[in-house]
Amino acid sequence: MNLTKEILHQIDDPALLHSERAKLRCELAKQLEWTGDYEGARQAMGELWQRVGEHPTLEGLDRAATAEVLLRAGALTGLIGSARQIEGAQEAAKDLISESLTTFRALQKSEKVAEAQVDLAICYWREGAFDEARVMLRHSISQLTEIDGDLRAVALLRSALVETSATRYSDALRILIEAIPLFESSSNEVLKGKFHNEYGMVLKNLGTAENREDYIDRALIEYAAASFHFEQAGHMRNHACVENNLGFLLGTIGKFTDAHEHLDRAQALFSTLKDSVHLAQVDETRARVLLSDGRVALAEKLAGAAVQALENGGEQALLAEALTTHGVAMARLGRHQQARLTLQSAVEVAEQAGDTEGAGHAALTIIMELGQYLSNDDLSTTYERATERFTLGRPSNLAGAVSSLLTASRCAVKKKKFSTSGFYTSKIV
Repeated sequence: MNLTKEILHQIDDPALLHSERAKLRCELAKQLEWTGDYEGARQAMGELWQRVGEHPTLEGLDRAATAEVLLRAGALTGLIGSARQIEGAQEAAKDLISESLTTFRALQKSEKVAEAQVDLAICYWREGAFDEARVMLRHSISQLTEIDGDLRAVALLRSALVETSATRYSDALRILIEAIPLFESSSNEVLKGKFHNEYGMVLKNLGTAENREDYIDRALIEYAAASFHFEQAGHMRNHACVENNLGFLLGTIGKFTDAHEHLDRAQALFSTLKDSVHLAQVDETRARVLLSDGRVALAEKLAGAAVQALENGGEQALLAEALTTHGVAMARLGRHQQARLTLQSAVEVAEQAGDTEGAGHAALTIIMELGQYLSNDDLSTTYERATERFTLGRPSNLAGAVSSLLTASRCAVKKKKFSTSGFYTSKIV
């Protein structure tokens, strides 16, 4: 807060050059963006950039200031576009950040190049293009050293996020463990909170997949630590994300009343923030909890609402996941034809987004939930499609679980029998 006041005081200096004032506005916007105040960050840009969909006003700026304005406008376009589900926002964000990246390279500002690559990668991640995000983050990390501190920590954290989203949990865990010294030395409460949140998510996913109660217990501890740091930082948006993650985890271990209490808090916080994407994710999380509790009709209604909310935005990987959950609910209500069409749509949406693991998961879900109602030919084709998608995704974790499920599905091809148990992952920032 003191830094924000100091920047505001400097901006008001009438003797300040236009380019220097622009850089300060970008720095102020970045500080507000980091606390989750996206609207405040947009306003901080002043006359330089007004809203998503508009190109920044760059007249009279030197090249360094121009690159800073483009980067900040691009990052905010991606963030605001995601929160409000603005169609085409991620493409617009990528264009602006790429333009800034070109200028930073020409100016030989290696740290700013890396920062732009980190922001560009997260736009690809939102679209479900995990391979592109992964490559971009590797480039940025290769340019950063321990001296770069928090920026390197952010790059590693987002790298872990990409691997988690791609269901490569062991890879994500390795990245986070190696990055622990960076986060321990940081004084940034938000960064620490994001680390504990991501660490908790990876432990939760591994604990669920491998039936490791010790991982589940540690995940609860990590989420509690994340909540503490976000509360210290006053970061309402990320605090709400932790509430959502706690709700999912508690639902996974059968503590349904506690789960819904946390989801209620997440929903209230995201409603205050008018964050439609995360509200849709809360609906999907609650649908998964309800499925675990056997309340299938209400789960179907909420999963359908999540799908509807995500259909008009650009985050196709999230849409594919919501479609998968909706398909599971419809299958368990006996609406087999609708369920199959919805799950096939999930496969197609994930494939179009480049999310091969999501496509494989959706195809596998068709077998798990509807295998006994498919012909031998359809079952065999779907099995091969699931196998191909997981092979393309090259998952380095969950191998045992996926292998056993696919082996069971191969038996289903011959016997036309299959369990209707669910196999879920969660992708919440």
